[in-house]
Amino acid sequence: MTPSSHDGRWDARLWAALAVLCAVIFLDALDVSMVGVALPSIQDDLGLSTSSLQWVVSGYVLGYGGLLLLGGRTADLLGRRRVFLAALAVFAAASLLGGLVNDGTLLIAARFVKGVSAAFTAPAALSIITTTFPEGPARNRALSVFTASGASGFSLGLVISGFLTELGWRWTFLMPVPVAIIALVAALRVLPRHAGEQRAEGGHDIVGAVTITGSMLLLVFAVVEAPEAGWGSFRTIASLVGAAVLLAAFVLTERRVKHPLVRLGILRSGPIVRANLGLVILFGSYVGFQFVAMQYFQNFLRWSALETALAFLPAGLLVAVTSTKMGDLADRFGTARLIAIGSAALAAGYAFFLQVNDDPGLATLVIPGMVLLGIAFALSFPSLNIQATNGVADDEQGLASGLLNTSGQVGGAVVLAVVTAVLTSSTSADPIDGFRAAIAVSGILAAVGLVIALTGLRGRRTEAVEAEDGKVLETV
Repeated sequence: MTPSSHDGRWDARLWAALAVLCAVIFLDALDVSMVGVALPSIQDDLGLSTSSLQWVVSGYVLGYGGLLLLGGRTADLLGRRRVFLAALAVFAAASLLGGLVNDGTLLIAARFVKGVSAAFTAPAALSIITTTFPEGPARNRALSVFTASGASGFSLGLVISGFLTELGWRWTFLMPVPVAIIALVAALRVLPRHAGEQRAEGGHDIVGAVTITGSMLLLVFAVVEAPEAGWGSFRTIASLVGAAVLLAAFVLTERRVKHPLVRLGILRSGPIVRANLGLVILFGSYVGFQFVAMQYFQNFLRWSALETALAFLPAGLLVAVTSTKMGDLADRFGTARLIAIGSAALAAGYAFFLQVNDDPGLATLVIPGMVLLGIAFALSFPSLNIQATNGVADDEQGLASGLLNTSGQVGGAVVLAVVTAVLTSSTSADPIDGFRAAIAVSGILAAVGLVIALTGLRGRRTEAVEAEDGKVLETV
């Protein structure tokens, strides 16, 4: 962009470019969660079953997560600005289509296309930032603003959705259209053609992209359909085996292909692995919890869409207000400590919601639980992004950012499928038992995430050493 990013002075053009990138990641994250409050209305209007309804969420998440690695690699190869602009145009078109369709299958297809477009905008935007701002305080500051935008979009999406759903669920799909168009026009003006355009050498690993996407689709399909088909049915077993075979084929391909989608050597870095696992758990557990909460608040308690949205407001406000400060805190205390505290808050938040009943108290249950989840996101999400990209060479920033975002989206798709299966397969006469069991899935994952985060506190004492291939700094 400009040399000012390297000497500590950010001029108006640099701030404008960062604002555009933040607006798009806000939209990407917003679209994951904004459909949440609208789900019961979509279900009633289109006549979808609970299992089919979760595909409205999973369609986007799978398109997003399934092609993020290819999106990151494409940005490295073809140029980040070019990929960013093209994908943003597709995102706007798919948003318009989703707001106009009258068939559940077409709606899921539109959501999938939106997810695919986001799979190219997100890593391109993140890698533009990480190749523009030098590693250290400047990059941490930029990343804290960028990830705050993503976290705020995800957290506030439910709140915005509540207001829009009162007008009609289609507005949750149509609202991003003008925002995306404005961002596209602004990006053409403020993203210089040379922004982050140091391109990596190599080609596209189409086999790798197909095998990893197919593996995830089969895995989620198997888990979602298992309660109806039976865990021991041929369809379920065949789907699980197919997912495993495709995953093995992906790993084999990455080891042998000349220009892999994922250079497996990047996974030798302990901090990078912990960051990716952390986002699997943070995002996956929350997407699953959000789906259960929508069913609980609206279908069971009969809260309106607006009332449900306001229940999530404390978490959204906490993230929006505090996460921009996380770059400074990461400089002072290190990402490992922030992630550990955030992981503890996440587990505590789900523990609060295990107390759900027929008449939950706002002051004793809903608000404290939401505040804890907001603290978890505000601390963990920016810190995980900083940790996942530190020490990575410029020509692999697209890979590192794509890998991290893939981890989050895959976690969201798989955990949502598991939570839906638990919720729909409950045989208890009391629906509360099913809600508690489904929330417990997120709680158990959060506990595992806390254990992983605590290992990072021990690992941070070890000196960072450069990997043998010079591509990434590694901490044992």
